[in-house]
Formats: sequence, C-alpha cells, structure tokens
Amino acid sequence: MNKNNLIGFILIGLVLVGFSLWNRPSEEELAKQQQKEQIEKKNKEEQTKAKAKVDAERAQTLQQATTDTSALFHKALTGEAKSIVLKNSKLQLQLNTKGGVVDKAVISNFTDRNGNKDLTLFQGKDQSLTYTFATKDGYVSTADLYFTASDVTDTTVTFTAEAAAGKTLTIKYVLGNEYMLHTSISATGMGGILNPSINTVDINWQERCAQQEKGFTFESRYASLTYHNTEGGTDYLSETSEKIDEVIEDKIDWVAFKNQFFSAVMIAKTDFGTNATLTSIPQEKGSGYLKQYQAKLKTAFDPTGAQPTQLDFYYGPNDFRLLQKMESQSHFGKDLELERLVYLGWPLFRIINRWFTLYVFDWLTGLDINMGVVLILITLLLKFITFPLVKKSYLSSAKMRVLKPKLEEATKEFNKPEDQMKKQQAMMSEYAKYGVSPLSGCLPMLIQMPIWIAMFNFVPNAIQLRGESFLWIDDLSTYDPVLEWGHNIWLIGDHLSLTCILFCLSNVLYSMMTMRQQRDQMVGQQAEQMKMMQWMMYLMPVMFFFMFNDYSSGLNFYYFVSLFFSAAIMWFLRKTTNDEKLLSSLEANYKEAQSNPQKLKGLSARLQAMQQQQQELQRKREQLGQK
Repeated sequence: MNKNNLIGFILIGLVLVGFSLWNRPSEEELAKQQQKEQIEKKNKEEQTKAKAKVDAERAQTLQQATTDTSALFHKALTGEAKSIVLKNSKLQLQLNTKGGVVDKAVISNFTDRNGNKDLTLFQGKDQSLTYTFATKDGYVSTADLYFTASDVTDTTVTFTAEAAAGKTLTIKYVLGNEYMLHTSISATGMGGILNPSINTVDINWQERCAQQEKGFTFESRYASLTYHNTEGGTDYLSETSEKIDEVIEDKIDWVAFKNQFFSAVMIAKTDFGTNATLTSIPQEKGSGYLKQYQAKLKTAFDPTGAQPTQLDFYYGPNDFRLLQKMESQSHFGKDLELERLVYLGWPLFRIINRWFTLYVFDWLTGLDINMGVVLILITLLLKFITFPLVKKSYLSSAKMRVLKPKLEEATKEFNKPEDQMKKQQAMMSEYAKYGVSPLSGCLPMLIQMPIWIAMFNFVPNAIQLRGESFLWIDDLSTYDPVLEWGHNIWLIGDHLSLTCILFCLSNVLYSMMTMRQQRDQMVGQQAEQMKMMQWMMYLMPVMFFFMFNDYSSGLNFYYFVSLFFSAAIMWFLRKTTNDEKLLSSLEANYKEAQSNPQKLKGLSARLQAMQQQQQELQRKREQLGQK
C-alpha cells in the first residue's frame, strides 16, 4: 500500500467519524426524545388501566347477566364448551361452542418440524377471534357466549346463541373441498335489541404465529402480516421490527397471518372498512413462535338480519398455483390476488419469476424428479439462454487482453499523474480503431444479477422444496448443518451450513477467475491498483457466509451450482479462444477502419467521435493558453 492509499484510508476514516459525530443528537434532542418516550410510556400505562377497568366492568356485567334471567343472552352466558370437528382430505378444523369460532387448524399431508405427518397451524389460545355487536344499551361479544350446535356434518355446522325468545345470533360454517371455510353471520328478530344506527361488526383477530420450520431466523424473515387493498395490490407490516396498531387508511379485502409456507387468511365479502389497525410483534428465538399478530377490523353487518355478514377463511399452504385456484372457490367474485402471499420480488424480478421461473419450475416438477435436480436443470437452462451474451462479453474482454501490448505502447508517454486524462483518451482512441467496446466486459454481471436476485426471492418461497432431500441435504427449504452447537455465536448462529460453505468457496473461485481476466486486460497503474483491490474481492465471500449461513440450503445450492457453471464456462471460453486469430481479426478491423472510416459503427463510431471532440477541445484550450 503506497502513501496515497494510506492517506486516502485515513481521510475516509476521519470522514466516517466526523459524520457519526455530526449526526449524534444534541442534548436538546436527547431530552425531547426522552420526554417523548416518557409520554408514550405514560399513555401505555393509561391504556392498560383503561383496559383493565373495561374488563372489570365487563366481568361485572356478565356476572349480573348470568343471575338476571331477563338479561340479554342470559342463557348463552353459561354452558359447556364443546368441540365440533369439520374435515375433508386437506384440512381439519376444530370449532368451539364457546365463542363459536375455530380454535384449531390442522393441514393434512404436510409434515411438521417434529416429524408428525400433519401440520398444526394453530391451536388453543394461540389464536382468538371475537365479533362484537353494538346493542342499544352497550355491546355483546361472541367470546362471552356459549353457542348451540346444529346441522352438524363433516363439513357444516350452525352455531346459535339465544338472546331472548325468538331472538338469536347465528354463525354458519361450510368447509369447501380444500382449504376454504365459508362463514355467514346473521341476527334473527333482534331489530329491537341491536343498535339500528350501527351497521358494522367489530372483529378482533389475534394469533401467536407458531414456528413451523427448523430455521427460526430464516422463517421469521418470511413471516409477515399481509393485507390486500380493495383497489388492488398487497402490502405488509415489517417482518423484523415491532409494529403496534398500525392504521391502514384504505379499505382492504383480506388480512393474512402468514409464516414462510402457511397462512391463515380472513376475507370479507364487502371489504374491511377504513382505519383498520394491525399489529405485528417479533418473538424471541427459542420461544417456539415467530410473531404476535393482531387485526382490529370492521365489516358490514345488518342489524335487521335481512343480509348476513359473509367471510371466507383460508387455512393452507402458500402455494402460488393453489392460491390462484382458491380465488375461484371464494364466493365473493373478487380479484383477491391471494397468490401475492408468495412473494416473488420487486417488479422486474417478479416478472422474471412470474413469467419464466414459475413455468419452468411447474414443468420440471411435473416430471416427478428430485427437487435438487430441478434446481440444477433450471441453472443449466438459464446458463444456456444467457450463453450467447456471456460469450460475446468474454470475447470483448479477450479483445482487450490481446490489445494490451498495443495499449501499453500507445500510452507509455502518459505515466505522470497529470497525464491520466490524455492516457484515457489514447486508450479510447485505440479501442475505437480496433472496433472494441471496453464496456462489454461488464455484461456478465449485468446479465446474472437480475436472475440471481429473482431466484433469491423465488427459492425461499417455493413450498415444493419443503421437506425435499437431495444428496446430504435433508430439507432443501432450510439450512443443512455440517456442524451444530447449542448456543448462538455472533454473526454465525448455532451451526455451519455446508451448502453455504460451498457457495462461498465457488464464489472465491469465480472471483479469482474474473480478477485474472480483468488484470490481463489492464494497462499500467490499473493493473497495480487491481492487485491492491484483490483483498476486497476475497472479502465478499466472507460477507456472504455471514449473510447466507441461515438461508435455505436450496438457495445456497442454486448459487453454488450457478457459480460453478459460470466458472466452467469462463474456463471453457478461455481454452477455446485463439488469441493469435483474435488479434489477426482485430488487425483486419484496424486496416479496414483506416481505409474506410465510414464503416465504423456502434460504440466504436461513438468512441471515435468522442475522441475527435476531446482532441478538438484540447487544441482550443492550448490555443487560448498561448494567447
């Protein structure tokens, strides 16, 4: 490292330190922040006290109602909680007569992380759902009521709570053939009891989202409270930070409590009104849970009982094609876009995944071959498609390599620091003469990056990889530990992933080959500077290791295979490129350009024109300097 580099690093360090000091809040700002935190703490305490007071008043009211035979829902306030089971070949739901809602959902034929053949999405107190209706004298909540079950079959049940003689609240459930539960809520004869001026029902839905996969950190990254705007498009609360009572101003069609591969979704026929409040609180590793979700919603309710409130619930896997099909099984005729629960990336990457990766993936999985082989075949197909561009890019770099002696000869007189502009001009002039584009060497990275990022979004969300083994990998959807220990180490975690190690090693190999290729085409001080920058290229695989050690083995395996084939293609092109023939063709281009400059086209022509303009500007500056 020379003196200039050392000074440069020192200056960068001073700038960073100065920037951090400059950004440090002042004493006044710290005092305001502390005051704000105290106010928020006080507000939370007041909210807690108010809630406790309301709960106490509610408990007192309920106690009075259970002893007052004339009270509203007197009979329904006491009873015995009984379980009713609805099931089909895909889903088993347990409903409770206390509250009249689902309190357990089991998805069939999906193994859980403990090896059980069916997966329990939630059970018991992990999820709660309450409907609250406005009466003329107050409110009534379904959580306080014991319902009577009737019309019970394997796929249907009707829950009824009697408010008074001939006055009832009814919740009907019909389980579809797959993962959709249809719900209808209506009041009968309660026109004189319910508040006629309030035509909405309050919904309070909560779930403590259980960890379903081996890798907590990776699964939590893909678990989010997601919702769909009535006007179109989906959004979600942050997966990593705590969001409490986030107000959604737009109307929404559905809310999903989503983990990596499974979701519970509530869909409204007439939408959920404005100002819904959503909460997502990340849970601690080792707790067995990913997030604490809550949705406070309002939807239409007819207190006269003429029109029922209709809701659909989806309890099932986040499978793109399945979710597309589920839309037709909803009875509401809406463009729900449930498939958006499978995140495919930002618009450009979503287009790649939506219109290419998904179709190739569907075709290959339809052949009933191992999912590891599917990833290899997708990689080979992508390499085959991009090979012409990669080859063209490599040949451009090879042209610059064989021209290196001529460039050094043409620029040898411009070695002083003040002559660097002239040196660049001389190099551009040589490139233009031989018809070479110095920018084409960047194409391999530009070609691969969108595909890499698209696969970064696709593979972790592909439920088809879940539980699939390949070679030494037990499950392609989570990490493959070659070594584990019982506690977390900062930046590493509690394991070493073998596919992550292979990915990083292949990255080192590919970096070595690309650096060699770049170094072979650089002139003068550029080559020396490249040597000093090598350590940064080797640092990237180390950074990738800390980033990807928790990621799915399927994603790491894809990157490993992709880099391996990229290195193999580069080696093949190097071995099959005849430098002498390449130089001869460039010499022929040079002679042709000399004899007929009009034949220069594309970037070469632009470089030539640019060179002439720079020379003209330089000539004018020199003339002005002489005057």
